[in-house]
Amino acid sequence: MPTPAPTGTTAALLAAKKAKGLTFTQIGEAMGRNDVWVASLFYRQATASAEEAATLTGLLGLDAAVAEELQEFPTKGSLEPVIPTDPLIYRFYEIMQVYGMPMKDVIQEKFGDGIMSAIDFTLEVDKEANPSGDRVKITMCGKFLPYKKW
Repeated sequence: MPTPAPTGTTAALLAAKKAKGLTFTQIGEAMGRNDVWVASLFYRQATASAEEAATLTGLLGLDAAVAEELQEFPTKGSLEPVIPTDPLIYRFYEIMQVYGMPMKDVIQEKFGDGIMSAIDFTLEVDKEANPSGDRVKITMCGKFLPYKKW
C-alpha cells in the first residue's frame, strides 16, 4: 500500500514551502524553532502559538484560516498504516524492532523502571560527513519519567 499524499493544511503548507524555495531549517530560523519541530507542525503533530502561526503563514503567504488551524490541538501519532510502507519511515520501525528491547533495558539499567518522555522531548537531525558516505545523525533527548508506586 503506497503512502498517501498529504492533504488539506499539510499539502498547502508543503506547496507554499516549495513555491518559496525554503527549507525547514530556514523556516525554523525565522520562527525561532527547531527544523524538526517546524516539520512536525506542517504534518499537524504540533500546535503553534498565535505568534508562530502568524510568522509561518506570513512567511509562506498563506491565509488566516491556515494560521487558525495551526493553533488547534492535533491528533498526534496518527500515521497510517500501522506498519509504515515508506522506506525511510520503515527504517525507524525496523530500528525499534531490532534495538527497541536493548534500548529499553539499557535505559532502565541507567535510570530505573520508567519511560522516556515524548512530550518533554527534543529531536535533532544532522548530516555527518563520512568518507564511506554521509551519515544521518539523530539525537533524541527526552525527560526520564519513573513509574509511580501507590
